[in-house]
Amino acid sequence: MTIDSKQFIPYICIMGIFMSIDFGEKRCGLAITDSLNTCAFALDTVPTKKIFEYLNDFFKINKPEIFVIGEPKQKDNSNSQIESLIKKFSRDFKKRFPSVKVHRHDERFTSKIAKRFLINSGAKRKIRHNKSIIDKISATIILQDFLDKYKKI
Repeated sequence: MTIDSKQFIPYICIMGIFMSIDFGEKRCGLAITDSLNTCAFALDTVPTKKIFEYLNDFFKINKPEIFVIGEPKQKDNSNSQIESLIKKFSRDFKKRFPSVKVHRHDERFTSKIAKRFLINSGAKRKIRHNKSIIDKISATIILQDFLDKYKKI
């Protein structure tokens, strides 16, 4: 079977990127995918109080198809303390951006994985302890894990 590039290229151009957030009380880590939704990349860390301002500006240029919100769970599968703030954020997000599909995705241990990644990569102590970098990497891990599961659907 051959693929007609005249049909394929416009399809690629209309595919929306996916975006994720590692929501926190003080700051939020953000990640996005490439245009084919195969790889996640760290985007930015934004103070939580300015997250909607940032997203408004970002969405003027980029039109994400799916927005993945991290779902923090305890080891016993109970909700984390921050869950009530995340639910409020999710409701507000859906009101502001009704055309974007929202998915929740388990984010257990992403901060620990991000710290381990920085250690294994040889990052200096100052970088390893920079929480904004950890938040961006955590958002990237959430999104990549979502992509890996999404491809199986």
